[in-house]
Amino acid sequence: MRGFDAVGLDLSGADLSGGDFSESWFTDAVMRKVALASAELYRSDMQGADLSEADLTSASLVRVNLDDAVLAGAILDGANLVKASLYGVDATGACCRGTRFQGSSLLNVDLCGADLTDAVVDQNSFKVRVDSRTVWNGLTGSLFGPVEFVSDEEVHEIAGEELARWISERGGNVRVLP
Repeated sequence: MRGFDAVGLDLSGADLSGGDFSESWFTDAVMRKVALASAELYRSDMQGADLSEADLTSASLVRVNLDDAVLAGAILDGANLVKASLYGVDATGACCRGTRFQGSSLLNVDLCGADLTDAVVDQNSFKVRVDSRTVWNGLTGSLFGPVEFVSDEEVHEIAGEELARWISERGGNVRVLP
């Protein structure tokens, strides 16, 4: 199904696991609870797609455009998001255990309540919003900040060495780049 055109379609609940959807268009598609485990989505456009509670376990999302997408409650365990674009993404409560975000842009991404256990970053733009429920255990690599920490309706920006220490105190080990 390379080059599949699903712009604006409702694919909610579909099982597309293991499929090759390289260079496909899912722009503004409704894909709630869709199964895309182990799917190949290389260079696909998923801008504005609603992937709430989708199963993207071990999916390849290399160079995928996910700008303005909804990944709330999505499962991205073991997914490969190398050089993906995530601008304005709602990833609240997303499960990203072992996810590879190397070289990806995470700008204005809401990761409140997300699980980043054993995720890997490498020179990532990482201007995200997090809260006390965000799990950092085993997060490794390097990133550019700052991070916005939300608590009791207050937002505190954390950057530089303070951010590296803050993540370390929560079980991660990242180098924050200037």
